[in-house]
Amino acid sequence: MNVFDIIGPIMIGPSSSHTAGAVRIGYMARLLLGEEAVHAHILLHGSFAHTYKGHGTDRALVAGIMGMKTDDERIRKSLKIAEEKGLHVEFEPGEISDAHPNTALITLTSATNKKISLQGSSVGGGNIIVTKIDGMAVKITGQSPTLVVVHKDTPGMIALQ
Repeated sequence: MNVFDIIGPIMIGPSSSHTAGAVRIGYMARLLLGEEAVHAHILLHGSFAHTYKGHGTDRALVAGIMGMKTDDERIRKSLKIAEEKGLHVEFEPGEISDAHPNTALITLTSATNKKISLQGSSVGGGNIIVTKIDGMAVKITGQSPTLVVVHKDTPGMIALQ
């Protein structure tokens, strides 16, 4: 545990869970897409669904998708910036089974039609856990470098000669 686990991250508020954690979830989705998104569909679950406008979760998720960090003063204006950049964003409150109350399921599409789906939860103090990537169960915190390799396990795919 470090001091930032106790006092929280350097961030634009109002909430480390609903703002800082949400920025990090959006940012992880952007990293996995690997290019600029032109469309984002965001399914909000639990308290994210109930308070996303008041707590700035909508702005925070979009800020992360556009590459902003938790202390970026542009977070407050991220929805307007997204519109100006041509990033179309849809928010949908809903239910995600067996998910933490602060969970978002983000589906991003790029101009080249590349898609990525990421389910992540903000678990407090600006910390996150990514629980699904393209429907595959994972457990990634983003606190350490992580390599994501997609491989279909097919007999004979890897063989010794």
